[in-house]
This record gives sequence, structure tokens and C-alpha cells, in this order.
Amino acid sequence: MPSFDVVSQFDLQEVRNAVDQAAREVHTRFDFKGTDSVVELGDGAIRLESSTEDRLAALVVVLEEKLVRRNVSLKALDWGNVEEASGARARQVAGLRAGIDSEKARAVNKAIKDLGLKGVQSQTQGDQVRVTGKKRDALQEVIAALKATDLGIPLQFENFRD
Repeated sequence: MPSFDVVSQFDLQEVRNAVDQAAREVHTRFDFKGTDSVVELGDGAIRLESSTEDRLAALVVVLEEKLVRRNVSLKALDWGNVEEASGARARQVAGLRAGIDSEKARAVNKAIKDLGLKGVQSQTQGDQVRVTGKKRDALQEVIAALKATDLGIPLQFENFRD
């Protein structure tokens, strides 16, 4: 019976490269001179800090450009609130989301059920959703429908088996 897995993940090496490129660009750009702006990758989060909220917003744009260029979905970022740091500086943390939590898995399962395709079943397995069906065409319809649906997380489709 044909099946595939719906997962939500990102390539950590690509994120690391994007953060390094953003940090390098910030150190060379004229509009960031003297702002002591920082972009660094920590444990499951990216920390951004700059002298003002305007410079922080520009820093976010630079980081997002580098992530998009490296094919990392911006939906994988969970932006925190802008905080005031010491010395009238602004700080923001972007958490990195991987895996499908139970709430999003229910939404994926509901979206598949709402299609009303015969012989297509889905079940949650940890942080992924396994979809099985009698016909390959029905599974391809499910993939197309899930790509069109915005669930707020990046979705990838793996292990397509006949």
C-alpha cells in the first residue's frame, strides 16, 4: 500500500551558514557601523541585538534574506518579542521550530480527512504524520492539497513508497 510521511524540519547547517553570512554582512555594511549589532546562533535559537529597534528591524531583514537564499523556510522561525537590553539596546530571539506538534498534527489529519478521498488514511507518529492510501494518485492529491494549505509550519514530504 503506497504511503509517505509529512514532516517539518530544516537543515541546521544551512541555518548556521545563513547566520554567519548575516553576521559578516552586518560587520561590513555602512549603516551598521557603530551599532555593535550581533547575530548569533545558540541552542535552538537565533539571538539578534542592536543599538535601536530600527537597526534591529534591519538586522531581521538581513537575516531573513540570507535564510531565504539558503532555502530555509521562514515558517521555521518563532519570533519572540523585542526586548529592551541594558544601555538602551534592543534584543530579539528567534526560536527554531522542527517537528510537528500534536496540535499541528491534528490540523494536518483534519485537512486530509476534509479532502474526502477514498482509501486515504493518516496517523500521527511522534513528530510526523504517516499518510497511506490505496492509490498513488490520491496520495499525490493529498500532497498538493497540503502544499496549498497554510498551517504555519514548513512541511516536507518524505519516504514516498509504492
